[in-house]
Amino acid sequence: MAYLGEDIKKLGFGLMRLPQKEEGVIDVEQVKEMVDLFLDAGFTYFDTAWAYAGSEDAIRQALVERYPREKFQLATKNAAWIKCSTREEAIAQFDTSLKQTGAGYFDFYLLHNLGESRTKYFDDFDMWSWVQEKKKEGLIRHVGFSFHSTPEELDAILTAHPEMEFVQLQINYADWENPAVQSRGCYEVARKHGKPVIIMEPVKGGMLATPPQPVLDILKGEEPEASAASWAIRFAASLDGVITVLSGMSNVEQMKDNLSFMKDFNGLSEKERETLDQAQKALAKIPLIPCTNCNYCAKVCPENIGISGSFTAMNYLTLYGDMGAAKHQENWLVGGHGKKQANQCIKCGRCEKACPQHIAIRRELEKVSSELLR
Repeated sequence: MAYLGEDIKKLGFGLMRLPQKEEGVIDVEQVKEMVDLFLDAGFTYFDTAWAYAGSEDAIRQALVERYPREKFQLATKNAAWIKCSTREEAIAQFDTSLKQTGAGYFDFYLLHNLGESRTKYFDDFDMWSWVQEKKKEGLIRHVGFSFHSTPEELDAILTAHPEMEFVQLQINYADWENPAVQSRGCYEVARKHGKPVIIMEPVKGGMLATPPQPVLDILKGEEPEASAASWAIRFAASLDGVITVLSGMSNVEQMKDNLSFMKDFNGLSEKERETLDQAQKALAKIPLIPCTNCNYCAKVCPENIGISGSFTAMNYLTLYGDMGAAKHQENWLVGGHGKKQANQCIKCGRCEKACPQHIAIRRELEKVSSELLR
């Protein structure tokens, strides 16, 4: 089914995690091979961003300069909240993207990573009307935004800006009912507003390519030869109203694997749905800190400790055993949001009196300090 008049297959090539020859240097020759395989299989949607270092330049070399413009759709994004103090600085990102990609125009243009304090930049700089101007000029075909926050905030944005044509959301089977991400809630808000969805992070940044052993046992028990990542992407692609599912493929092998199960994808069978339901239940049984991110604790903490962010990061470590990813989460959710780290807790206990989940917050913050902040 086509959306917005575009015939797009359900797999999109996310260009955030391109292969590298060395730290920070993208392997353009391998990207060319991946692009060729992707297009040969009948897929056409490429997703980059001004904020993805080297990505726009790499896709110019690997795609734009090698194929007719009408053979593909290219999406990029505007991050007005990154180092922009004026509207002119934010708008300049568009001109930079046009130059770096050499694309001439963008099929899909997104206001990047709305939610929380970031939305204010797009409001203050009135980027909403500016993208409509670019659309009238023919430099943008479809306008939307990517989003990381609560269903309530998404509902408010879509109510204020019904002109937005689509929404890009983080959706995967691990986050479907996760109170820290609320994938299902955000998806349902987008559908309530009649907006088609582009899905990002279907494999949760690669986490679901190597899920916890109980989950992997269920998936392999049903399809021994299928990759764990394939289950994650198929889950996302099976949802109604989805334009495409972005997979951040990092090498030729991942590209070949993705193409093998998505080339003729027609939805999940009942048996496959049951298997994924079992996988979700297995994830739910893994003992995690039962934080719902209500942040009542934050309202009473005299030290401004990033309690919920610390717990989300700790749960990452418990689920996936990936210390690097957990530290990245802690850095973003705590320091990136202006909060203090867990090891600065003064153990006053006010947070525990405010917590509706009755979490032993002081004890859990000690665990974060000893295991994650070493």
